[in-house]
Amino acid sequence: MRLHKFNFLLFVLCISSLSYAQSYINYDISFKNAAQHEAEIKVSFTKIKSGKFSFRMSRTSPGRYAIHEFAKNVYNVKATNSKGEALKITRPNPYQWDVDKHDGTVNVSYTLFANRGGGTYAQIDETHAHLNIPATFMFAPSLKETPIQVTFNPRKGWKVATQLKKMFDNTYYAPNLQYFMDSPTELSNHQIRTFEVDSNGEKQKIHFVLHHNGTEAELDAYFKGVKEIVLQQKAVFGELPKFDYGEYFFLACYIPNASGDGMEHRNSTILTSTRSLADGGMKRNIGTVSHEFFHAWNVERIRPKSLEPFDFEAANMSGELWFAEGFTSYYTNLILARAGLMSHEAYINSLNGTFNYVWNSPGRAFFNPIEMSYQAPFVDAATSVDPVNRENTFISYYSYGSALGLALDLSLRNENKKLNLDDFMKQVWKSYGKNEKPYTIDNLHKALNKYAGKLFGDHFFNNFIYKSAMPNYEPLFKRVGVLLKQDSKKVFLGVSTSSKGVVRNNAQIGSPAYKAGINSGDQIISIDQHVVNDRNSVNSILSQYAIGDTATIQFSRYGVLKSVKVRLIKDPRYTIMSFEKAGLEVSPKILQNRKNWLDKK
Repeated sequence: MRLHKFNFLLFVLCISSLSYAQSYINYDISFKNAAQHEAEIKVSFTKIKSGKFSFRMSRTSPGRYAIHEFAKNVYNVKATNSKGEALKITRPNPYQWDVDKHDGTVNVSYTLFANRGGGTYAQIDETHAHLNIPATFMFAPSLKETPIQVTFNPRKGWKVATQLKKMFDNTYYAPNLQYFMDSPTELSNHQIRTFEVDSNGEKQKIHFVLHHNGTEAELDAYFKGVKEIVLQQKAVFGELPKFDYGEYFFLACYIPNASGDGMEHRNSTILTSTRSLADGGMKRNIGTVSHEFFHAWNVERIRPKSLEPFDFEAANMSGELWFAEGFTSYYTNLILARAGLMSHEAYINSLNGTFNYVWNSPGRAFFNPIEMSYQAPFVDAATSVDPVNRENTFISYYSYGSALGLALDLSLRNENKKLNLDDFMKQVWKSYGKNEKPYTIDNLHKALNKYAGKLFGDHFFNNFIYKSAMPNYEPLFKRVGVLLKQDSKKVFLGVSTSSKGVVRNNAQIGSPAYKAGINSGDQIISIDQHVVNDRNSVNSILSQYAIGDTATIQFSRYGVLKSVKVRLIKDPRYTIMSFEKAGLEVSPKILQNRKNWLDKK
């Protein structure tokens, strides 16, 4: 979220006069019933204009694009005027409360139930209060530019960690609603590590706040990796963002009752996982650190115009998520490799899943990357009860953009001008991020034309962004000593099945299963004379067949036995591996190309 610029002197004067001025929104939150996941919240709205006054819960959250309806966890809502007299409340819709008569002050109190510790919701228990602000606090749309102060009343042993500006004790400040909503807060007996990074002669503090059940030594070891990630991402852009108060906070909860997530914010990020550092988290959690910190540049400051300002009352749709989320996803593991947290071989192997998912998806016949980005309100942790056909119509903009970021990087490196994606990102940063000028897709297109030439830029956007063609990866991979190959003998049916033969997904369009009418929920009983069971899975049976073979499949649908014939085709999936792993010779030039791509900067 973008912080509306304000004069520093005015800020200081405002802070010093808070006790006298009545034009601030004042929040107070306490946790006496934390064992039952409840918080008691009070908010005082003052200097309100006469007439109807509305206050509400948000329906969205910064970094998310779908509707989440936070009002469902609010109850015991009461309102009084400045004299403590009860005010009549009406409800025009499920997420809003109205007061028709007041004296310029409306004091609201309510109870919040919160028990999901991730990047979108809030969680309160006896160990912590993990607060995503839109999921926690009511707000008044008519007062969106009014400064805010919030007082946290922590339980014994808890400390406060947040990107909000500390005023005194446990009271914090936000200049407006947008900044407040973008400021997650962790209250717990957490551990913290800090280091300073010099950027353009100015030192900024990076804090890693961790609520977990592990040891100080585990945090120390983990923090070494965090520092390497920060420095390698700084190398991509040439500098850190200028954090508003000179500080950035990683707010991590690695606890058994968390929900795995990561969510970027302007000067902080939420990191949650059920994995402790001692239980695989040291390696498996670090990728989220890499992804979310990259967002401090790409999406928080290099920001799509379609997300400005962020709307807390409706779904937020953006056609740029293939770049904002997807290119960030490309850099996630790339940074881990450069930071020495992932071997080159492991990084190359990690490309397999994303590449095959994007390359073989029928969804490209329906939507290009821009249109896939438009689907975010339906897929970004959104919930629905009706079945959908996402397997055939949707490709995650995270994965789609990651695959295109990989192709663009390797294509730029294939030019004779010593180009690369890092330097293109630097250019975009200087043009749109550092000065916080929201960009459009056309801006990105013109930026690539400027960086790599009009012929190159037009080709990339006209074929891969405005349309859904895919780059030719094979020669791009070869230049860095990576082999792209298919198994010439493996057959493909087009559905995934359980050990008992139950089909778990919609059949892929064009596959043998699709053409035969086999679909999700069907149970494959036999393939020719081979009976499917726990010891004889569908995949093990198919491994005995050759490409072009015809097989008779018996399956059950709603208790009715059906029989179809299928002609098996070649498995369209690829394997990506290094030349060395494939037993191929690696020339010094190719090895140098790979080092230029994957080595520490």
